[in-house]
Amino acid sequence: MTNYNKLIIFIAFLIIFSASVIYLYGPDDAVNKMMPDIGSDIAAGDSDYNEAVDLLNGKNYDEAKNKAISAGNNFNHTHAQLVSIRDNFTSQTDDVHKNYIDTLLSEIELKINATDYLLDSIDYYESYQNATGNEYSYQANEYMQDAIEFQNARNSIVNDNPNLFK
Repeated sequence: MTNYNKLIIFIAFLIIFSASVIYLYGPDDAVNKMMPDIGSDIAAGDSDYNEAVDLLNGKNYDEAKNKAISAGNNFNHTHAQLVSIRDNFTSQTDDVHKNYIDTLLSEIELKINATDYLLDSIDYYESYQNATGNEYSYQANEYMQDAIEFQNARNSIVNDNPNLFK
């Protein structure tokens, strides 16, 4: 076998190997691999947010603020990961996955807004501006309620497509 034939066989092997790697580890697989970390960040953010609300209701403003900041950090980290995933969509990315990521991004953006309003409300309550604090708390609650609607839609996407979400 000549060197030329060996080179052609080697190049063909590389092309087949590359194609199989792309097929096995495509964008949909990348989404599935990142979701456990994203899910953990969301759960931690939700838990911190709820604790912040409970602490705020107990007028423990410093701890409420710390928990709200932690919730915001978790939601912002999740948002950055999701934007990275969305920015790397290809024409091969399944439409269901695209819809899922878009729905999840909407949910997280609302949770970020809710957290920001919660932090503002804490500041107002600390300054004895209860009426304004109540307005910000109300708005935080509205954002979180809207986020829950997106969360339910996201869960429906997963339930309707169990073969795509492992």
